[in-house]
Amino acid sequence: MTKLLFEKESYAIIGSCMKVHNELGAGFLESVYHEALEKELYENDVPFRSKEKLQLFYKDSPMNKFFVADFICFDKIILEIKASSFIHKSSDAQVINYLKSTNKKLGLLVNFGETSLNWKRFINTNPRN
Repeated sequence: MTKLLFEKESYAIIGSCMKVHNELGAGFLESVYHEALEKELYENDVPFRSKEKLQLFYKDSPMNKFFVADFICFDKIILEIKASSFIHKSSDAQVINYLKSTNKKLGLLVNFGETSLNWKRFINTNPRN
């Protein structure tokens, strides 16, 4: 059986997201979930940086453009949150592009807008190092 990449860290992040969703439910703006999740991650000792600027690279050269990730957790996991009625394919592409451009290995996409919390894991299968 294959072990999940950053399994312990992922469980801590998703667990914090579940607590927020259980408390607030669906229907709020993304900014409300963002603030609540900051509090929950802090309470659960999950190290994070919020609204982190991500340096982009093209052919290993830094670009002037950048992305802003909702969260970087444990210095290695990109966490992107949404509050929509379903996860759009464009959100999948956003996380995948963040991983490719930053060379991070794991991205989590979490949607608070559905009746049940919905999340996806994305693995960068072609890191540059």
